Amino acid sequence: MHRFKMMKKLRFQIALYYLTASAITLLLMGFILYGSISSVFLKEALSTTEMAVDKSGSYLELYIDRLKAISSLLAENPSLIRCFTSKTEDIDLVKDVLKTIDTTIASDPFIKSVILVSKDGRILSNESDLNMSMSNDMMKEQWYVSAIHSGSMPVLTSARMQKFSMDKENWVISISREIAGSNGENVGVLLIDIEYKVIEDYLSDLDLGEAGFGFIINDKSEVVYHEDPSYFEDAEKQQKLQSIVASKMGYDSDANTLTHTYHLKNADWTLVGVASQDGLSIIKRQLLETFLLVGFLLLVVAAFSVVWFAGRITAPIQKLEKAMQEIENGLSEITVDEKGCYEAQSLAKHFNDMMQKIMKLMQEISEKEKYLRSSEISALHSQINPHFLYNTLDTIVWMAEFNNSEKVIEITKALARFFRLSLSGGNELTTVANELDHVRQYLFIQKERYGENLSYDIDCEEEISALQIPKILLQPIVENALYHGIRGLSRPGHIEVLAKSENEKLLLLVKDNGTGFDLNKLDITASEKTIKLGGVGIKNVDQRIKLYYGESYGIYIDSTVGSGTTVTLQLPIQLNDTNHMN
Repeated sequence: MHRFKMMKKLRFQIALYYLTASAITLLLMGFILYGSISSVFLKEALSTTEMAVDKSGSYLELYIDRLKAISSLLAENPSLIRCFTSKTEDIDLVKDVLKTIDTTIASDPFIKSVILVSKDGRILSNESDLNMSMSNDMMKEQWYVSAIHSGSMPVLTSARMQKFSMDKENWVISISREIAGSNGENVGVLLIDIEYKVIEDYLSDLDLGEAGFGFIINDKSEVVYHEDPSYFEDAEKQQKLQSIVASKMGYDSDANTLTHTYHLKNADWTLVGVASQDGLSIIKRQLLETFLLVGFLLLVVAAFSVVWFAGRITAPIQKLEKAMQEIENGLSEITVDEKGCYEAQSLAKHFNDMMQKIMKLMQEISEKEKYLRSSEISALHSQINPHFLYNTLDTIVWMAEFNNSEKVIEITKALARFFRLSLSGGNELTTVANELDHVRQYLFIQKERYGENLSYDIDCEEEISALQIPKILLQPIVENALYHGIRGLSRPGHIEVLAKSENEKLLLLVKDNGTGFDLNKLDITASEKTIKLGGVGIKNVDQRIKLYYGESYGIYIDSTVGSGTTVTLQLPIQLNDTNHMN
């Protein structure tokens, strides 16, 4: 008892030491992890924001390139140039240009309107009701001159109320460019209005957090896009956006935001993304979860360390206890390492000596049991077939007396093959095919005795014909069917022998259309019903199967009075297995 108390105190001191050391380690590693992982997550957040803004910006660039290509195709359309340079109006040219406008609008669902204005004030558009500042000399109109000064490249303007349409509540992005003649002279101006929704769609995947936002300004610091329309009219809010663009990009610790810009190469636009504080909150939560996980792992390591140190003292006894438990679950050859203190070494040595003696005795018992089983099987073999030989010889003598030499030869050959298969070269096992051939020879001989009163069929699944089984299993069953089922019938008898596999088991079935019997009237259990029905022969087969494969295999009978009997031999599927003993 005193040593046990001392041991408990020692284990407590060891546990206290290791837990204290683990707590100190946890604090040190916590500070290190917090600093390093904070930096990693901050860089990751910056990288994520940059990728999101760059991705949305590149999508807008691709769309702008597409719009530029569309405007170039329209402005350089030969029919349009001929229409605007002609002094008189050509109806066919006008129809051709209007058809081109309709095709252009159909190619892009975001194109709201296409307006073509000639130098002398003629208009071609998909909209019939336009409110535009027009004159016979369009060079006097400021918006017209601005489009001309842009040269041959399209000019992207900021978001505005649509000036040229009657529907003034639609926000649009307008693209304008000059229409030049064959000599480069101005003949008109092209205006394409794009729905404002197109920018919202392209920036919909810009994930900047719950309070984050993105906006677009041009090189004149004018707002092109913001999800809040008030930024287009409020000068103070516009100044706030301009200060964001002018500030240093990256992480702003004062505002607790992440900012990144993307300059569109094919326009005078700058896309700005401002990530909100909720992204930083995610980083802090991830850091906290990481810290807790590391702390938990350290405590687990500390606990395992305590168990390991305490286990070094009791390990030899625990190993011996485990060995005894394994012996209780199933006797097997086990040795224990002779380590630890002197008492533990001595105990392990005596245990190993005892196990060696037990295993030696078990081996001797096993060898004796195998010898006894082999002797039982040999004795059972000797009980098979002697009466059949006498009956067959009587049949041969009877046919010889009637000078039926041909039948005598056939029966003699069948009898010779029957006994050759019975002997099977001294082997205890044979194939399913040979066993069926053995029964075939037997039934051939018996049919010579029964004549038209007996018919038979033998069938086997091809894939199981080479399986190994104990020999002379089916002949006693078939003999039982003849003598107890078919003999004495007023109608012709029929026997069917079938070999098949089912649920990873080999089934050998013998069916007859004999008299049958009522199993329920027999005062025996289901497993014993086959033993008393055919005398020594069928009982012999059941015992041999159980000796080979164990009590879970054997013979099962299903019989109906007046309809016949089915005897099923259930065996395991074994391929070329010579170690057949259970």
